[in-house]
Amino acid sequence: MAERKRITENRRARHDYFIEDTFEAGIVLTGTEVKSLRQGKGNLQDSYAQISGDGSEIFLLNCHISPYDFGNRFNHEPLRTRKLLMHKDEIRRLFSKVREKGFTLIPLQMYFNERGRVKVELALARGKKLYDKREDIAERDAKRNIDKALKQRMR
Repeated sequence: MAERKRITENRRARHDYFIEDTFEAGIVLTGTEVKSLRQGKGNLQDSYAQISGDGSEIFLLNCHISPYDFGNRFNHEPLRTRKLLMHKDEIRRLFSKVREKGFTLIPLQMYFNERGRVKVELALARGKKLYDKREDIAERDAKRNIDKALKQRMR
C-alpha cells in the first residue's frame, strides 16, 4: 500500500466488533474541515456510516471534526453528516450486507492518501458480545505472558 498519513483511528472498533471486510471511501469536506484535519483534529469515536433508504448514497454520522482555529464565521459544524464517495455497485453490495442481521458499517481510520485526499477506511462489522470481548482480553493477556516468558528465557 502506498504512503498514507493517518489523521485519526477508531481504536475501540476492533475491540467492540468483528471486522468482516474493509473498504476505502472518499469523503466530501469543506475547506475548513480539511485544514482542521491537517492539524489532526478529527475524532471517529462513536461514529458510523449509514446507507440511504434507496441504497444509492452513503453518509458518515457522528464524526467530530473540530472547528478550524483560524476560521471565520463560515467555519463548519463539528458533527455534521458527511457524504462518503464510493462506487454505486460497492454501495449496493454493502446495502445488501447491512440489511442482514447484525452487520453495521463503522469507520476504522481517516487518513490522507499519497495525493493529499482525505480517505476513510470503512469496515463491515458484526458486534461482539461481552463474552467475546472477555475471550479477546484473555487471549491477549496469555500472548503477552508467553512473550514475556520467552524474553526472560533468552536472557
